[in-house]
Amino acid sequence: MVLRLGDEAPNFKAQTTEGEIDFHQFIGNSWVVLFSHPADFTPVCTTELGEVARRSKEFEERNVKVIGLSANELGDHHKWVKDINEVNKVNVGFPIIADADRTVSTKYDMLDYQDATNVDTKGIPFTVRSVFIIDPKKKIRLTITYPASTGRNFDEIIRVIDSLQLGDKHRITTPANWKKGDDVIIHPGVTNEDAEKLFPGYKAPLPYLRLAKSPF
Repeated sequence: MVLRLGDEAPNFKAQTTEGEIDFHQFIGNSWVVLFSHPADFTPVCTTELGEVARRSKEFEERNVKVIGLSANELGDHHKWVKDINEVNKVNVGFPIIADADRTVSTKYDMLDYQDATNVDTKGIPFTVRSVFIIDPKKKIRLTITYPASTGRNFDEIIRVIDSLQLGDKHRITTPANWKKGDDVIIHPGVTNEDAEKLFPGYKAPLPYLRLAKSPF
């Protein structure tokens, strides 16, 4: 199944380290970051989950829930969380989906079809490092897929969340390498007259490039 931006995030029920969930109910009125891991007890995955736990307040401030997925049994997850907490000096407070049968991974097209070595003992592919940002309307707003060997950049994930949330609230887009607090681009659909009302004193280095102070 090919998922595109704007599609509704497929719903599912699954066992997690925080109990059974219905994914759409889990989303509720929040934004969600769903991110997959090839397997438990792997070095890169252990550092990633530690980083997410370390930045939990940043996600909470943005009304974002995080939920991980790994292609192992629930019992392995619980053991692995202890390792993550110990080595990263954190407390993993978000759920990790147990997806040993790859049910959720298949729904979200997370399986690794490139690396023939990224399989379990039965020859079933593990997941790649997929990221989905999902909004409160259950719509997919971003997808990023990393190879299993490369850890994710969570600075970038938070940056995109800031951009999406700002764009939903105001009629703007964000330029290359934009960071929270930087100037923004006034949406092309906004007339110059409305732009002056919404963003007094905006600058227009080009007729189609209108810059304004960040509404943050």
